[in-house]
Amino acid sequence: MPAFFDLLEAETQTQVKVVLGHFMFVYIHPYMDGNGRMGRFLMNAMMASGGYPWTIIPVEKRSEYMSALEAASVEQDIQAFTDFLALLLEEQDQV
Repeated sequence: MPAFFDLLEAETQTQVKVVLGHFMFVYIHPYMDGNGRMGRFLMNAMMASGGYPWTIIPVEKRSEYMSALEAASVEQDIQAFTDFLALLLEEQDQV
């Protein structure tokens, strides 16, 4: 966990902090132990600190969300998760 906090403290770009911070938290503490809500809360706290709106991951997009996190973990490719979060923000702007 200290490395996680060091990563967050050192990163100056909110967008990078949100994507990597959320991914690293759920990687360190997988959902099997119930940390999904905490991971999404931390993601939103980081987003709010950077001036972004609170973002809810709709239940209908759960499989897409989980697939994007899985790709980041197994394939070491964070792009799908980054795109997923960007799309959520874009969809919120249209509401």
